[in-house]
Amino acid sequence: MANAILLDKKDNVATCTAAATAGETIKILGGGEIVCVEDIPIWHKVALKKISAGDKIFKYGEIIGEASADIAAGGWVSHENIFSVPRDYESEMI
Repeated sequence: MANAILLDKKDNVATCTAAATAGETIKILGGGEIVCVEDIPIWHKVALKKISAGDKIFKYGEIIGEASADIAAGGWVSHENIFSVPRDYESEMI
């Protein structure tokens, strides 16, 4: 049974479908597994690879924010370490 869902192949995060604890292996529906490095609540995001401060966060195949701090692979991606970035949707649709 999967513990997280990968929504798009471009994503660098997956959504946990159950709470995960540090040291637990998370099985990802849509792409492999990863060891959780900190406790992650249900329905929150887990980093699928190391994300450096300033890197874009992808979910749904879209940018949902930018990392404000380094996030380890298997780490919790939350409002504590990402922030929203403005987008120009009009130019993206061209």
